[in-house]
Amino acid sequence: MTDGDDRQLREVTIESNEVFSGKLLHLRVDDVELPDGTRSKREIVVHRGAVAAVALNNASEVLLVRQWRHPAGEALLEIPAGTCEEGEEAEETLRRELAEEISCRADRIEHLADLYVAPGYSTELIRLYLATELASACGEADADENIEIVTLPLEEALEMCRDGRLRDGKTVSGLLLAAQRLGVQ
Repeated sequence: MTDGDDRQLREVTIESNEVFSGKLLHLRVDDVELPDGTRSKREIVVHRGAVAAVALNNASEVLLVRQWRHPAGEALLEIPAGTCEEGEEAEETLRRELAEEISCRADRIEHLADLYVAPGYSTELIRLYLATELASACGEADADENIEIVTLPLEEALEMCRDGRLRDGKTVSGLLLAAQRLGVQ
């Protein structure tokens, strides 16, 4: 979605070279022509995309996961999330991740937003959802994930967004969007 004509801003890819191919992402370097005719390089992380959900139980509590994030060098409190598998639809990924990470299924799922995670260098688009009417479900956690489930009142989680105790972007965005959808301040 754009807010007008972007032709005067558009960069044209002249050449694209993949320099790394991993399990989760790929890295490519694009040679681009800028609108003024000069050339530049863009280093791009190519990602399949991800989903995340604000999982809210009947007591208006949010189910979060606390896990070590090696690049950040700390444990972060986050909404359940995961990367889409090849050929997997977003809601299918979401249901799988809710079962794996918080052992729940959601009988009601509402789309909140699609957000680019870091558009300056990554193609990753994350789809945010509100998951309610939760019930217990079995799911097998990823072998390399060590997570703790943390349940907080929605109002407390929102306060943590405002005072900086929650620092994960998708979590802050998801919680604020969910609160707006629910009419909670």
